[in-house]
Amino acid sequence: MQIDYLAIAPEITLVVTALLVVAADLVLRGDYKQLANPLSTIGAVVALGFTLSLWGDDRTSFITPDGDVLYAVTDFAIVFKVVFLVSLLAVLGVSWRYFAEGRYFQGEYYFLLLVSFIGMVIMPSARDMLTLFVALETVSIPGFIMAGMRKRDLYSSEAAIKFFLIGVLSVALMLFGLSLVYGFTGTTVLTDIAAADVMADPPALMLAAVLLVIVGFGFKVSAVPFHFWAPDTYAGAPMPVAAMLAVASKAAGFAGLISVTFIAFQPLADSWAPIMGVIAGLTMTLGNLIALQQRDIVRLLAYSSVAQAGYMLVPFGIAEATAGPVNDQAVQSVVFYLAAYALMNIGAFGVAIAVNRRSGDRAISDFAGLGARSPLMAMAMTVFLLSLAGIPPTVGFWAKFSVIQSAVGAATVFGYVLASLIVFNSVIAMFYYLRVAGLMWLSEPKESAVALRPGLQLSFVVAGLTVLTIILGIVPGLITDNTVETQVVATQ
Repeated sequence: MQIDYLAIAPEITLVVTALLVVAADLVLRGDYKQLANPLSTIGAVVALGFTLSLWGDDRTSFITPDGDVLYAVTDFAIVFKVVFLVSLLAVLGVSWRYFAEGRYFQGEYYFLLLVSFIGMVIMPSARDMLTLFVALETVSIPGFIMAGMRKRDLYSSEAAIKFFLIGVLSVALMLFGLSLVYGFTGTTVLTDIAAADVMADPPALMLAAVLLVIVGFGFKVSAVPFHFWAPDTYAGAPMPVAAMLAVASKAAGFAGLISVTFIAFQPLADSWAPIMGVIAGLTMTLGNLIALQQRDIVRLLAYSSVAQAGYMLVPFGIAEATAGPVNDQAVQSVVFYLAAYALMNIGAFGVAIAVNRRSGDRAISDFAGLGARSPLMAMAMTVFLLSLAGIPPTVGFWAKFSVIQSAVGAATVFGYVLASLIVFNSVIAMFYYLRVAGLMWLSEPKESAVALRPGLQLSFVVAGLTVLTIILGIVPGLITDNTVETQVVATQ
């Protein structure tokens, strides 16, 4: 098997960093254990440098004697890897004081975080079902443990159990579907599955297998009706872990979903695309309606992330069975939305950590008067909320616009309906986003409100994400002109 080590240099860097973090945690004592954070940050920066160096240079690795490519580093994969690694740096930034002050198993946390992101950076390059599955579980299994790290907290234990049980269920469904797909096609290579003879006239069981695989990914991206684990898990997990699960873990699920649908199952798009469209409509609507009723900031952001997943599922609902501009634009819009979502959602979680870290309370009412207590943090949170709502000039507006454009570009009644649903749900979402913004600027601080001391790292992350959210809202071409050339098919 031919292996290109430069193509997997980012993954190797993260593996080495994870091992160094474990070794450092074993050797260091007391406050020196906090060095696991800067060590992880250095490793993430080096991995990001290797990833950027591969831009525009399509490479392949793990090529079988038969010529099948199992690992492809294309511009499509690199965009996802950059999103994941920037998310890793942001999560590391918001984790520093949270875990240092809480003494929550720092070495173990950073090791598990790095392992989870190793699975994420592998995901978009995987061109084999088995590799894709192993990468997805490498993302999920550390998440089960990280969600329950506050072992003396009943809600944290509940979050971990729910996440684990739903994760096992999704794995069972996905593996059952994959085994049936392998039985019908005789291969696990994504491009070979698409070219299999059974795709021309698939039996009902083959269509059921495809549906089971998609349902497995539906759990991972918290799409309705497979979303019920997400709010409880996010609310019970440590807040930096909730930020990671809501953003990077969801993005990894979408990376895998793009690979299986737009590569392996594209010839059957006429069968699965309408189902995905219906799920998209239900996900965005239910997520927004339930978010209106929330009084806890993390649960509000959790249901908001469910709604955001609905927007990102819309391009799957207008996919076509043959390669063409409609599918190309659909993939581009999903990638762009994921990049924008990572910036604004991690930023919102960062401000929530700054506000709630000292009190331990996560009530939305804690944001009352934040504009008077900490104008810069309130300004940053306002930018993130406006971006999540899709209001210009923020990157969130262009993200929603790109998804609407892809739906309208399909030139079908179904596409127009989905585009209309996005607009309708964006109006609903403004109510709960602007409610938080109104509390920050128009209400008096609570008497029990404590002074904000977010720390240098957290402040730097929030400030950086705020600037990027605005700059990319003004000049969206910095992403759109450099994203995928829209062809996801593996290099052969």
